Amino acid sequence: MPNTYFIGDVHGCCRTLKKLVTEKIRPVKEDLLCFIGDYIDRGPDSKGVIDYILDLEEAGFQVITLRGNHEQMLLDSRGGRRNLLLWMMNGGDETLRSFGVDAVEEIPARYMSFFEQTIMYVNAENFIAVHAGLDFGLDDPFSDDESMLWIRDFPVDHSFLGNKLLIHGHTPRPLDFVLSQEMRSPVNIDAGCVYHFRPGMGHLVALDFGEGEFLAQGFDG
Repeated sequence: MPNTYFIGDVHGCCRTLKKLVTEKIRPVKEDLLCFIGDYIDRGPDSKGVIDYILDLEEAGFQVITLRGNHEQMLLDSRGGRRNLLLWMMNGGDETLRSFGVDAVEEIPARYMSFFEQTIMYVNAENFIAVHAGLDFGLDDPFSDDESMLWIRDFPVDHSFLGNKLLIHGHTPRPLDFVLSQEMRSPVNIDAGCVYHFRPGMGHLVALDFGEGEFLAQGFDG
């Protein structure tokens, strides 16, 4: 039976991502790999992360790429100096360096297309996946892009979700916290891979949806 795997915030940790996929997930092409967003910024190889995801797609793997707030900041940085400075303050300089360019306008079109084609959420039969979370105070939580990209510590309306599991990242938590979660909404799979210098963090986590188990790979660059 095909399975679904959700992969947390990568933030340029390309070698860690490759180890997680090849050594822990070991997907077959019928499986679905759902990336939760924040592929870029802060880590050592943002370009390599995008290259690897594109390689998976080209090899025939089923891939969904959600948009994180860092991809949004990159896209918004084209709209003026204030937005550019916000992105630089949040790791955009590392991303530009990984591409070997000085400005976002110099990033090749293939990669900009990748960022532009990321989606805000997936609402499937038995799960909802989104980068940051949902504002359940709204009649339609899916109408609020800002919350889906940025919200933290949000209360959950289980009557809205029904039997669907809400899976998100964005807010880094120690690995012990992530692994201790039961399969009850919300499930946070961001174990702060790029924050390997912080106690308890420094892991990239995937959720094996079929088994209800977490797969963790320690930071490896």
